[in-house]
Amino acid sequence: MLNKKAQNIIEYVLLFMIVAAAITITNKYISRSMGARLKQVQEELNYKNDK
Repeated sequence: MLNKKAQNIIEYVLLFMIVAAAITITNKYISRSMGARLKQVQEELNYKNDK
């Protein structure tokens, strides 16, 4: 009985680690894309102000 409980805990920990890694990797790409979009908007505003 104790062995089955330990296996369940290990499975939940591994699942949590996989989900945490996926969120971390996704967060990196989302922040990069948001930064690129912000830069694009800034360049558009600067272009309109120069005219």
